Amino acid sequence: MGTTLHTLTPPPGARKKKQRIGRGIGSHRGKTSGRGMKGQLARRTKMSPAFEGGQLPIHRRVPKRGFVNIHRIEVHGINVGLLEGKLEAGTEVTPELLHELGLVPKKANVIKLLGTGELKTKLTIKVHRISESARAKVEGAGGTVELIAEAAEGAEAPADAE
Repeated sequence: MGTTLHTLTPPPGARKKKQRIGRGIGSHRGKTSGRGMKGQLARRTKMSPAFEGGQLPIHRRVPKRGFVNIHRIEVHGINVGLLEGKLEAGTEVTPELLHELGLVPKKANVIKLLGTGELKTKLTIKVHRISESARAKVEGAGGTVELIAEAAEGAEAPADAE
């Protein structure tokens, strides 16, 4: 007789009954229910994971340093070497194209082209910022560089005034 769905059973010892505590002295977990004698831990209280018995907790003992500048501009860098071999000659490289290729995250508001690596493909590159070495490598390969105006954090790029 083979194994079928109605004959399946868990192996012995795989399923244990939940221990029922506080059910009399004969159960071995009666009276104090395994919580010892009197005290804070016997009284079913919830304590913070950071509570250290009244001692000054570690998160208050350790000094705090530095701050986070709320006006920072996060600049995502991309090296020219990453563009080599991924694009055909004459392609216009924009932030949208870089995102589609997976080279920058979608949240990248400001993209800077950096000069690490070699570039032999002629490309038209539109980014927010560029290093001098990257500009030299792009123009040395016969390409051009155009800078895009940076949009303020949380705001769209300004529309052209008529």
